[in-house]
Amino acid sequence: MKDNNIGFIGLGNVGSKLAKNILKSNYNLFIYDINKNSAKNLINNGAIWVDSISNLINKSTIIITCLPSPKIVSEVLQKKNGVIDNINSNHLWIEMSTTDENEMIKLSKKVELKGANALEAPVTGGQHKAESGNISIFVGGKRKNFNRAFPLLSKIGYQILYCGKMGSASTLKVVTNYLASINLLSIGEALMVCKKYGIDLKKAYHGIRISSGNSFVHETETQLILNGSYDVGFTMDLVCKDLGLFNKISKNLNIPTKISPLLFKIFKIGKKKFGDRSFSTSIVKLLEDECKLNLRSKNFPSQLKDNDARKKGIEVNLKN
Repeated sequence: MKDNNIGFIGLGNVGSKLAKNILKSNYNLFIYDINKNSAKNLINNGAIWVDSISNLINKSTIIITCLPSPKIVSEVLQKKNGVIDNINSNHLWIEMSTTDENEMIKLSKKVELKGANALEAPVTGGQHKAESGNISIFVGGKRKNFNRAFPLLSKIGYQILYCGKMGSASTLKVVTNYLASINLLSIGEALMVCKKYGIDLKKAYHGIRISSGNSFVHETETQLILNGSYDVGFTMDLVCKDLGLFNKISKNLNIPTKISPLLFKIFKIGKKKFGDRSFSTSIVKLLEDECKLNLRSKNFPSQLKDNDARKKGIEVNLKN
């Protein structure tokens, strides 16, 4: 089957960027969101707006959802005249949000009962990578569905990892978000030590960057902290959702975690103080406020941009 017609539901900060890269690759792109204003740029560039989920599915063979929470994913799939009511054996549903693995397994089974197929394909790497098309993608589900989806996914992202059974990609994505959140919190403490000791924060940034303490989060999000914009495009409510999912998985597996409950507690404090839609990097402001010092340095960007050229999407080779 030639999948030229793609339906995309959910045009938020990340979804709109993924959809834009599909559009650049000469697919017929049908789009839907509860907020039509979020679709204006895509419509202006050739995407086709549809006024209902049923119309979107009737015009597409691959349907992508990229939504803010497991609850909303479930509603879009299961509501009357939603995705499940309208799909058939021609369709492949790809869920690209960070979601609950149990919910993903349950929904995929309901999709399969309609004769359709399902994949989970959460993305990781930040909005700037989603914009450039160099974002990474984890994929879980049947290998034959991965093979069908790969030509499309390779237009959305760069490094694409097939994780295995349904639920594995969602779990791995939650794990990586947990690690990024730990890193973010520790960066704030590290920078504050440097600030109070008297080390220039620009030198501290580059010192960490060339050291064993370096990380993806440091190279990217630290710049937004030092600028003061905090504009990472990822918000407190989403961090807390992901940390809650990590704790749920840990509990289900009877793992006596020590760090994750504390991390979750701190981010919930940050969410309460700064608001659901405050940037996740704002968690560092808790320490700044307590110390009555800000972590600022000149000549750092207010937003991240991926300056690498668009790379051809590849499946990550596990044989090496």
